[in-house]
Amino acid sequence: MAPLHWIDDEDPLPPTRLAMGPDSDAPGLLAVGGQLSPQRLEEAYRHGVFPWFSRGQPVLWWSPDPRMVLPVAQFKLSKSLAKTLRRFARSPVCEVRIDSATQAVIEACAQTPRQGQDGTWIVPPMVAAYTEWHRRGRVHSVETWVEGRLVGGLYCVAIGRMVFGESMFAWATDASKVALAALVCFCRVHGVTLIDCQQNTAHLASLGAHEIGRCSFEDHLSRTLGEPDISDWTYDSSMWSQLDALQSPQP
Repeated sequence: MAPLHWIDDEDPLPPTRLAMGPDSDAPGLLAVGGQLSPQRLEEAYRHGVFPWFSRGQPVLWWSPDPRMVLPVAQFKLSKSLAKTLRRFARSPVCEVRIDSATQAVIEACAQTPRQGQDGTWIVPPMVAAYTEWHRRGRVHSVETWVEGRLVGGLYCVAIGRMVFGESMFAWATDASKVALAALVCFCRVHGVTLIDCQQNTAHLASLGAHEIGRCSFEDHLSRTLGEPDISDWTYDSSMWSQLDALQSPQP
C-alpha cells in the first residue's frame, strides 16, 4: 500500500500517480495536511486534485481514478425534466442567475449531505476558502430563482475552459437540476466540453456522467486549463436553446 503523504503549507502536492490505489482503505487519497487557501486550491485544481474531509479531520487531498465527468454534449434530459425546463424557461417569474448569491449557495450546499452520507463534507473551513476564492474570480454559482426567491443552485470552479462541479442544493423540486442544465447550456456556449463531477453517483450517471481514467482526465486538463478564462459569467435566457429537448412541442 502506498505511504500516506503528509504536507505542510510550503510543500507542493505530490504527483497524482502516488495517490492510494483501488485496493486501499482510501482509494484516491493523495495527501494530508496544509491549509485551505486560494493559492493551494489553484495548485490542486490545476493538477486535478480536490479537498474533501469531515469535521475534525485534517485537510484531505484526493485524486480518484477513475474520475466521474459529465461531457456537456452527452447531458441527458428525462421527459419530466425537459417539461420542467420548458415551463421554467417560459415563465416570467423564473430565472437563472450567476454569481448573485454565491455565499448563500455555498452555505446552502453545506447544509445538504452528499448522496449516501449522513453529514456534510462542506465544513466551515471549506465554506470560508471557497467564498474567498469566489472573491478572486475562480468560484461561480449558478442559481435557480422563482418569484424573486432563491430555491436551488450549485457552485463550481472554473479555470481556462475547464469547469469543476462542486455541490448542488434544492429547496424546491428539480431546482438543482435546473441549475445544472443551465450550467450545461452556459458551458456549450463558451466552449467548455467537460464538467468534472469528482465522484460517481447514480444521480449524475442518470444525467449522462460517466467515469474516465485519471490519465485521460489529466490529458483533458492539459488541453483546457491554459485557454483563456471565461470573462462574462452572465446567464442569458437565449442559452436554453442549447438544449434541443426544449425546442420540442409542449406535450
